[in-house]
Amino acid sequence: MQVFLVAALLLGLGFAGIAIKIWAKKDGEFSGTCASNSPFLNEDGESCAFCGAAPQDKCKKDDSEGEARISTQPI
Repeated sequence: MQVFLVAALLLGLGFAGIAIKIWAKKDGEFSGTCASNSPFLNEDGESCAFCGAAPQDKCKKDDSEGEARISTQPI
């Protein structure tokens, strides 16, 4: 029972931390969220599949070019 209480407490702290970060950031957005730009996740140096940013570049999700490639129309 103690393990479940500790696990619930840690999960609650994690959710609270994320909620506070979203609340504190302008427009509730995280900056630089291209996970493929992480050297730990992208060992081959490939560009981001979402926005096309190279590993050394900033996320292009706010650019119109990056948004144009993502279709919002249902298939």
